[in-house]
Amino acid sequence: MADNISIAVLGTGIMGTAMARNLAGAGLDVRAWNRTRAKAEPLAADGIRVVDSPEQAVDGADVVLTMLLDGPAVLDALRQAAPTLTPGTLWLQMSTTGVEEVTPLADFAREHGLRFVDAPVLGTKVPAEKGELTILAAGPQDVRKRAAVVFDVVGRATQWVGEDGANGAGSRLKLVANSWVLTLVSGAGEALALAEGLGVEPRDFLAAVADGPLDVPYLRMKAELILSGAYPASFTVSTARKDARLISEAAEAAGVRMDLAAAAAERFRRAEEQGHGDEDGAAAYHASFGG
Repeated sequence: MADNISIAVLGTGIMGTAMARNLAGAGLDVRAWNRTRAKAEPLAADGIRVVDSPEQAVDGADVVLTMLLDGPAVLDALRQAAPTLTPGTLWLQMSTTGVEEVTPLADFAREHGLRFVDAPVLGTKVPAEKGELTILAAGPQDVRKRAAVVFDVVGRATQWVGEDGANGAGSRLKLVANSWVLTLVSGAGEALALAEGLGVEPRDFLAAVADGPLDVPYLRMKAELILSGAYPASFTVSTARKDARLISEAAEAAGVRMDLAAAAAERFRRAEEQGHGDEDGAAAYHASFGG
């Protein structure tokens, strides 16, 4: 089955590009669409068919994989694809949409007879390129073998957390995990900003926590970007701001107060206003300075 399966990848940003390449490298038939076609064009060199519309991408596809910015973008792409969607097609919805947006997506899947799996991922650019993402999936037992054909290529592990994608169990877990990610990104930036303000050598701080319980790989990764002054994006400031908003909205609906998430959202907003929106989330370090 894996040799014959055809996959439509809708969304070829940082993550979708890496996933599409890995799927093609595994010998699968991949067609790709992106709202800005120029961003998808390099995939043609990997044997991927780059098309002009979601409708062309899904025509005859066995699996549709969505990796777009948010729920409205996903729904818009699927609506464009509707004329050529085939009932029974497996839809792996791997974007980070938050909780509320899962419902209209699942409704669309039901209306068109699609088999819907809510499957956001943990991981950024490098894990995506290496096929080492963690997939947080919710979907029925009878589609899991088909889903594994894709998941086993793009990820190192799949954590099934529910039987019904419409319940959004994967998306809820993703928000919990991302709340921790954003806490680490913001904490690293603020610690290094405080070092700058107090005249402390940043590497003295890193040495003070080295190899102890306060030392984590993510601190090291983001600190190196800040110290280098270069922010090649694996998880952009703008995307982080979007995710912080989704976390805050879900928490409010659940009656949970998330002070750190709200503060992180404000830091990412300021960094975005300073022109760092397309840079790695570590660039929110600059939000500690200026207006």
